[in-house]
Amino acid sequence: MFHIVFLGRLRTHSYSQARYEFMTSNRPTISTFGCRLNIWESELIRQYATDASLNNTVIFNTCAVTSEAEKQARQAIRKTKREQPEKQIIVTGCAAQINPEKWLQMTEVDHVIGNHEKLLEDSWQRLKNTELLPMEVSDISEIRETAAHMIDSFEEHTRGFLQIQQGCNHRCSFCIIPYGRGQSRSVAAGQVVESVRTLCANGTKEVVLSGIDLTSWGQDLPGSPKLGWLVLQVLKEVPELPRLRLSSIDPAEFDHFLMTAFETEPRLMPHVHLSVQHGDDIILKRMKRRHLARDVVRLSKELRKRRPDILLGADLIAGFPTETEQAHKATLALIEQAELSHLHVFSYSDREGTPAVKMPKTDHADIRRRASELRDAGRKQYQKVVLCHVNKPDEILLEKSNQGYLRNFIRVNVSHDELLPSGHIHKVKITHTDLNSKNTPSVIAELVE
Repeated sequence: MFHIVFLGRLRTHSYSQARYEFMTSNRPTISTFGCRLNIWESELIRQYATDASLNNTVIFNTCAVTSEAEKQARQAIRKTKREQPEKQIIVTGCAAQINPEKWLQMTEVDHVIGNHEKLLEDSWQRLKNTELLPMEVSDISEIRETAAHMIDSFEEHTRGFLQIQQGCNHRCSFCIIPYGRGQSRSVAAGQVVESVRTLCANGTKEVVLSGIDLTSWGQDLPGSPKLGWLVLQVLKEVPELPRLRLSSIDPAEFDHFLMTAFETEPRLMPHVHLSVQHGDDIILKRMKRRHLARDVVRLSKELRKRRPDILLGADLIAGFPTETEQAHKATLALIEQAELSHLHVFSYSDREGTPAVKMPKTDHADIRRRASELRDAGRKQYQKVVLCHVNKPDEILLEKSNQGYLRNFIRVNVSHDELLPSGHIHKVKITHTDLNSKNTPSVIAELVE
């Protein structure tokens, strides 16, 4: 059950631009771009497409958060068709939802399916029966419900991603994703608990609660419950769940229940990824964010006070329109002040249809340099964190090749003579790290009896 790519949306995600391919013999192939939510949706699509026996089909679940994400998807589609001309090509996801005609114009593409339609089993059955139109994309803004889909397990991951929220009611000036996902809507608490229970029964050791704007969960439900309340309910009702993790959190919506959950629940992993985006208050206002830099610092201090072992990550955008050198330095300062060690840095690029397109642009060379400086600053914070954890006992959920994540999301390689089975939790301690690496340092750990 796990990991994601990020590209889902700069508010929620967020992670590096990449793709994960589910390559299984005699089954449809799913190529996923984007956020954790896309990972969950791709698993559902895989189940539906497999049930429909679409074995000669490659499905591209696209992302629209950056122009680079769309470029990668187009390149992958063309490459697939060149190498496997007999394959049927289906395109879905946020990029397909926002501009379906553009994708259908590609000669390699057979069908374009919208974000709502891709989660309907009937869509894939009609595709099997050649009843599906070349383009079936509904108006996502009209969708008001999130279907309670049930996924029993995740074939290609050691973690289970669970969609509990969909869409976004905010309109950040740089973000196109609300136009691909629609209005915010929530999965009922009872269904979330039942889904977590089912995943646990099928061997999942860690569940990641995911959404486009995760902290808005519950606002459309009776009584408007908070995300923190849901977290406490899941941990209470599913005592057999070893680890619960959250995807990106909006600093402006960190509720009291959520703070209590981090303070009192050891099974809630000590890692928070914040949708920060910038460290300059003027830029934040132009982004139409709902927090200021001091709010992030205040939140980080309170979290560490309540949960001393917690590590913080953040999404950051380099080179937003009108960004000055002074504004950029404010973001560098925020990384240090809030001790942000798990960074996902995005170089700003225009997204047609967003207000930021009309703003004065930052020079491309400055954007590249500033993005590099932000990554360097994050790498230094990460190195400090790793050094503080050397020789301290921790737990790892093993993935492939003796790799996995500690509770605080430090990725480690376990030094062992044999290949250990994935999907198991082991006690370990960090013994070595390569702090001279220009990339994220490799971290070595050994098993603790």
